[in-house]
This record gives sequence, structure tokens and C-alpha cells, in this order.
Amino acid sequence: MVHFDPNVRMGSPSSLPYDPDQDAAEKRDIRKKYRALEKRTGDQLRPQDIMAAELVEHVEEADELFQKVKNPTEATLDSTVLRNVSSISAQKARAMKLGSAAFDVDDFVSKLAIFMGGRHELADDASELDDIGDSVMDWEKIGRRALAKSRRVPVMGFMLGPLSVEQKKRAQVKRAKLEKSKEEERRPQEIKEEDIQRSENETTKNVIKVREILEESGAVNLFRFVINPNDFAQSVENIFYLSFLIRDGLCALEIDDHGEPIIFLCEAPSAQDRADGVTCHQIVMEFDMATWRRAIEVFEITESMIPQRPAAKTRLGGKWYG
Repeated sequence: MVHFDPNVRMGSPSSLPYDPDQDAAEKRDIRKKYRALEKRTGDQLRPQDIMAAELVEHVEEADELFQKVKNPTEATLDSTVLRNVSSISAQKARAMKLGSAAFDVDDFVSKLAIFMGGRHELADDASELDDIGDSVMDWEKIGRRALAKSRRVPVMGFMLGPLSVEQKKRAQVKRAKLEKSKEEERRPQEIKEEDIQRSENETTKNVIKVREILEESGAVNLFRFVINPNDFAQSVENIFYLSFLIRDGLCALEIDDHGEPIIFLCEAPSAQDRADGVTCHQIVMEFDMATWRRAIEVFEITESMIPQRPAAKTRLGGKWYG
């Protein structure tokens, strides 16, 4: 909406886009005309109440007023008018496209047939409408008119797509069955009861052995007694065997004045003692490899008080596993 006049010299008052010293009477007159124009294109106006030619006139009038706009207030009024005109134009375009009464298909076909040299008058009789296809029409005439409105190069097309259309058939893929080689099949080893040689109860034997060693050593540090510096697994087994003595009340665990855990043998409480309120307590102690190494370093353990036991072996099906 902004126009530049080449005859106007740059720097003259009329060429300035912003002029705070514009005449107050002129500004009031511009605002008055803009508000009147805004009222005629307001949001409350329905699209059917105004013609497209009137909208063009409103836009031209707004263009003339904008030549005199030098301040933001008047420029805001101009944008409001332009927004109203755009909104009404969009509504009219949608109504023209979607409205059932705005576009008559039969009337369009009649005028198109007349334009291409067909019948000059078409009655409402359906039989006459069917005869349109029998008359000679100049289709090139409407084609040339359409080409004048488009820059697209005309190309050959087909109503049903390409001439040769081959429907692709989906190939059925048969998956080969996985056949297992019989040579690789092996039966699981059968273990019979007589194949497992029964051994004496190693747990009871080792618990008794641990008790005898503790009886000979007397009160001793827990870690010095159970830790085997050369075998972490047997250290865990030693704690396991010692736990049976504590469970049965044959061994006690106390913390001395230096904070060290001390174990020693004691007499198991009798039934009368338990009736009098004597109870046995057990704890769950965490013992991992880091604790095992730390205890060896802190207590300077070089030998195990409980002798090294040979690795246990089990015979299954004529073979030994250890």
C-alpha cells in the first residue's frame, strides 16, 4: 500500500515516512475517514452484505489515505481496515467455493458448450442436454483460453494411467525347514542311583574339627580363626562351619575393649536355662573378597589356623567332578 513518487524530492516534508509535527487538523481528518472506513468493513459485516467491487473501492480509498499517514496511530488504523477487508474477502471466497447456490453446474456447462460452438440455447429438457455430445465442438478453443492462464507446458496424459499396466504378483517364498543332523544329536547322560557314591557327612565332620581347633586355641580373634590367607572360598566355608557352633550355643562371640570380635567355646544352655530366659542370638555377616583382603592386611594373617582342606570331588557316571 506504500507508493513512492519520483517527483518528490528526498527530505521534503511530504516525503518523510514519519513526521511528528504533522498538522493536527490533518491528522484528525485522516483518523475520521479511517474510522468511517473501518465501520464499513467491521467484523460484524456479513460477506453477503457487500460486493467484491465495494471491497476494491475500500482498498483504493485506504491507499489514498495512506499517502497522508505520517504517524503510528493512523498507520494502525490503516492495518485494521486492511485486516477487515482481507477477512471479508476470505469469507466470500470460501462461500463462493462451497456454497450450493453460488455456482450452478448446469449453467456453467451450457455456457461452456456455447463457447465451444455447440448449441446456442439449451432448454431444461434432459434429452437436449444428452445431445450435446453429438454436436461438433471446438475443444481447441477452450484449450487455447486455458493455456493463456497457465505457463505449464502441455503434456500427454492418460485417464487410466500408462497404457501398459502390469499388476505385480507377490512372489511366495518358501522357507526351507531346518533339518537337524542326527549325528549331532546326543542323549543326555543317564545317572543311576548306584552311580553316585555316598560319602560321609562332610559338614558334620568339619564342624567337629573346627570345634576341636577352637578348644585348643582358646579365645581368639574371629578373623584370625576363620580366614585362610591362601583360599577365599575356604574362608567362607570356615565361617559356615563356625555358624553351627554359634547356633547350638557351643560358641560365643563378644567385642573386647579394643573393638575386636572375639570367639570362644562355652557350655550350651540347658532347657532350664532357656526357661529362665536365656536366649541365643545369631547375626548375618557380610563377607566378600574385599573384606577378606582387608582383614589379612589389618591382622597380618600369614597362616590359617584351620588347616587347608582338599577340594571336594563328586563321582557321577563313572567320572569325577571337583
